[in-house]
Amino acid sequence: MRFNFALAATLALAALPGASPLRILLGNDDGWAEANIREFYRLLKRSGHDVVLVAPVVDNSGQGGRAVFTNSETLQGTGEFNSVQAGAPSLGSFPSDDHINYYNGTPAACTFVGLDYVLPKIWGQGAKPDLFVSGPNVGTNLGGFLFTLSGTIGSTYAAVGRGIPGIAFSGGSLYGHRSYELVNKTTKSGFPDPATVYAQLSTDLVNQIAKTRKKGKPLFPLGYGLNVNYPSITSLDNNTCVNPKFYQTRITGGAFSDFAAYNNATGVFNYQNILGDGLNVCINGNCELPGETDVVNSGCNSAVSVFTVDYDAPNGKGTSGIQHGLKPLVKYYKDKGSYKRFAAPGPEEAERRHK
Repeated sequence: MRFNFALAATLALAALPGASPLRILLGNDDGWAEANIREFYRLLKRSGHDVVLVAPVVDNSGQGGRAVFTNSETLQGTGEFNSVQAGAPSLGSFPSDDHINYYNGTPAACTFVGLDYVLPKIWGQGAKPDLFVSGPNVGTNLGGFLFTLSGTIGSTYAAVGRGIPGIAFSGGSLYGHRSYELVNKTTKSGFPDPATVYAQLSTDLVNQIAKTRKKGKPLFPLGYGLNVNYPSITSLDNNTCVNPKFYQTRITGGAFSDFAAYNNATGVFNYQNILGDGLNVCINGNCELPGETDVVNSGCNSAVSVFTVDYDAPNGKGTSGIQHGLKPLVKYYKDKGSYKRFAAPGPEEAERRHK
């Protein structure tokens, strides 16, 4: 049975009045003129959300969470897909919509420029987004290795670290990077363009979260985010995968790391995938959930994993064993007051301070 995207959009619009529209900061690492992010912006706005887009002026994939700010007031080269000319300001907006912005920096830098400069100019000083979303990325970001490597996820955990709930969206790269100007209204399959499908799926998830929000509460507890991955949408050619179902997953499980493969003929290295044992041990979270890599790679399925930016190891035998092995060289504070002075607040206290 064909999925009725028009009906889905109508239902999403009808459902949102039951919840308050969100203020959303939108970013990515593929660039501000990429098809996926522009379709996501369009459909979020159509659902009634107040959205501001701040994304790199050129593709910045693979930057992780590093924040690199330009040292030039003007662009030294053209923006992606010739969207901005050299010599233009390093921070600028779309001529007909000042809610669509580019910046000549890494994805995490764009997050900070959005939070600290663009949003105060548009929404007023002190205004914060209810949600940060990134993507949908061109290419999946599955497992712990890509969690640290991806600019899509890096821009998201940059926001989460600042106290903003965040969701990183990524999809298969079957058709590669495309300009928003190339989004097709009709396809061979009769289904919407892949960028539109990714955007509709992502908007549906955002609307679901908005509907279940408790009055006066943040969308997620402080320090939490989501990593969402989609398979390759095939709608430009066929209907093999046009409506993947969502499944709750974990980041670990079936995840790949890199293997340095030496080529005897060329004398150079390239990377190959290798299952990383350390990436796939279940230390935190629900170990009964399937790994996001396995779920997405098993068919036309979407994976939704919950993460936190608390990278400390949990209390338990593993942690206490390592700590015990550090003694006597590494000591505990004997002054109990020191613990209170330096200790991180618990979830409830952190939420109180954040308000």
